[in-house]
Amino acid sequence: GVSKGVLYPQESGAYPKGVAWDGLTAVNESPSGAEPTPLYASNIKHAVLMSAEEYAATIEAYMYPDEFAACDGSVEVVKGVRIGQQPRKAFGFSYVTQIGDSNGNTDFGYKIHLVYGALASPSERAHNTINDSPEAETMSWEITTTPVEVPKHKPTATFEIDSTIVDAEKLTAIENILYGTADVEPRLPLPYELLELLGVESGEEAQG
Repeated sequence: GVSKGVLYPQESGAYPKGVAWDGLTAVNESPSGAEPTPLYASNIKHAVLMSAEEYAATIEAYMYPDEFAACDGSVEVVKGVRIGQQPRKAFGFSYVTQIGDSNGNTDFGYKIHLVYGALASPSERAHNTINDSPEAETMSWEITTTPVEVPKHKPTATFEIDSTIVDAEKLTAIENILYGTADVEPRLPLPYELLELLGVESGEEAQG
């Protein structure tokens, strides 16, 4: 399942305010790169170079928050009138997928997926006449990403947080930031802050 979608428009390299993304139906990840290139000399393979890995995905939804219009290259010139083909705003987003177990329990746990530095490409939309087999129109966007800095690691555009492993108190602290509280607006923390919340020392891996 895909649930708890949140959009975080980018502002000066940060993601200060999130809005709920109702109607999110799928996030299909399609990473690329990390391809080996062997280097030969004197008829012998001496080394293998790996190309950079890139994260891309396709987002599918029945609707999107008003704030996503700027990310989709749309601007409201007067109330109720939008124009397209405008500069596309970068954004981050998060969503949750369920973890099942061998007994068929789909509520065993969940993973929070965080995506940084995303840009949406124009997408095809089909508008059909009314007929005797109506279907809800699904919108989709292909996205590319620009990785962000991670202390003591290579830059990345994605984080995945497993509720069955991460300490419950730390998980709650992260979710309070991602989804907001009664007194605090939701936002997308940058990797260095996530690692601090998880209690990770420089150069160490995250532990529950």
